[in-house]
Amino acid sequence: MNFERVIVTGGAGFLGSFVVEGLRRRGVQEIVVPRSRDYDLREGLAIERLLKEVRPALIIHLAAACGGIGANQKEPGRFFYDNAIMGIQLMEYARRHKVSKFVQVGTVCAYPKFTPVPFREETLWDGYPEETNAAYGLAKKILLVQAQAYREQYGFNAIYLLPANLYGPRDNFDLESSHVIPALIRKFVEAKRSGAPSVMLWGTGAASRDFFFATDAAEGILLAAERYNGAAPVNLGTGREIKIRDLAEMIRQLVGYAGQIAWDTTKPDGQPRRSLAVDKAEAFGFRASVSIENGLRQTVDWYMSQFLHLI
Repeated sequence: MNFERVIVTGGAGFLGSFVVEGLRRRGVQEIVVPRSRDYDLREGLAIERLLKEVRPALIIHLAAACGGIGANQKEPGRFFYDNAIMGIQLMEYARRHKVSKFVQVGTVCAYPKFTPVPFREETLWDGYPEETNAAYGLAKKILLVQAQAYREQYGFNAIYLLPANLYGPRDNFDLESSHVIPALIRKFVEAKRSGAPSVMLWGTGAASRDFFFATDAAEGILLAAERYNGAAPVNLGTGREIKIRDLAEMIRQLVGYAGQIAWDTTKPDGQPRRSLAVDKAEAFGFRASVSIENGLRQTVDWYMSQFLHLI
């Protein structure tokens, strides 16, 4: 990779840790992971100080305030403000400091609620996002507008990526803020430990998702950083979808939980379907390699190895 100094915001987090590892494998000499206690990316002065100190050639912006449906419903204001202000200011200061390339990682939540499957990048503006995560999705979506506007006016090389629903080892397993896969793993593990006869899950189980393993996501981001320089947003995913009820059954079996699954249909499903068209990413050489079966097995094994006292 032809970038000597790289900033990875969110590089100490779940996806970011895999991106940092991928940069190291590519021989990047200096990788800086700013921590919020040292650089509050909601503050312009902190960003200015960071860029003066590091003088990066590439910024990969992963830092985000995010969570599952419950977290989005509880804190839509924080999710909107933090994500919007971090991205807007970081991109502006990167432009001022003449950073060679800026990779903005967006979210599949930016797509309209009723997007035809598979989701194609051209349909991104065809409607309003699903209500439970609209604030988060729109905050990320405006950064695409900024990236395209800066490219047009200033010639600033900012690219925008739309990853599918992420999962894998090192994920957040806090039931208050986690996404669906880590939440299901933890619920089934704890039910197995306690001998509970059933596990209650949110919604109907009918919604579908394109689940994207973290190591694949990191590789897609890095290939885009190396090879893609276009204005159009690009999906990153597997191109395959699985219903939540089928996902839950797979995880139940991997954990070895013998009880029943019950569904709380008073809780929302979120967006009805999600699966991404991935041909634009394939054009610059990316294709997901980890199947949902293999990825879930790795994630369950990691969780159990970290929390053996729970089994």
